[in-house]
Amino acid sequence: MDLKERLRTDLTTAMRGNDTQRRDVLRMILAAIKQTEIDSRLTLDDAGVQDVLRRQVKLRQESIADFTRAGRPDDVARETAEAALIESYLPQMMSREEIEALARAAVAATGVTDAKGIGQVMARLMPQVKGRADGRLVNDVVRGLLQ
Repeated sequence: MDLKERLRTDLTTAMRGNDTQRRDVLRMILAAIKQTEIDSRLTLDDAGVQDVLRRQVKLRQESIADFTRAGRPDDVARETAEAALIESYLPQMMSREEIEALARAAVAATGVTDAKGIGQVMARLMPQVKGRADGRLVNDVVRGLLQ
């Protein structure tokens, strides 16, 4: 079962179980997927669906930061719950230690010794961690290793 089909099945289950929050979030996700497919004129595979899900999580995280600054705890709680639900459909993210091990291997393979070569290391490392690690975290780990 592909990811889109799983989302549709979970939507049906949420509708039958009267789980309104889950139903609404799944509807938003499926609408975002459909809109992306219409805009790109392609049918998304699992990797494309995961990219849409990551964008949705990122939007929620930005909203959480804004609502926190505005002092709106109810909205923060709602957005946090939505982000957690969306993340449950994404693959498990890599830990900092796993990223660091891959980064050490990339640094050794490229022979880079200073921060000037960070682009070479990142170019080698990012395809290995695509979709499983946050780019900012990867960048921080690589910068820490090269300094």
